[in-house]
Amino acid sequence: MRSADVIAISEPFNGPRKVDADTLIRKVADTLHRLNQQIATAVEAGVTIELMRGSRFHNGRGQWGDQMIPIVRIAETPRENERE
Repeated sequence: MRSADVIAISEPFNGPRKVDADTLIRKVADTLHRLNQQIATAVEAGVTIELMRGSRFHNGRGQWGDQMIPIVRIAETPRENERE
């Protein structure tokens, strides 16, 4: 009997590739970082932004994620006749 080299295979041949959770978490973190940058830019321009949970997504297997909606208030600028 001959010995054979064993090659490690990270996924089965007959199924879809398993989702890489680390990659998905990194994508969410990157997107959140970009959102935070945009919020800071908007606040500097005079806008107030609050994020509120709009819904909660459940996958039916015990995991969930909050989905957010923005509450935006734009600072009122004085009218021409009010400045005088």
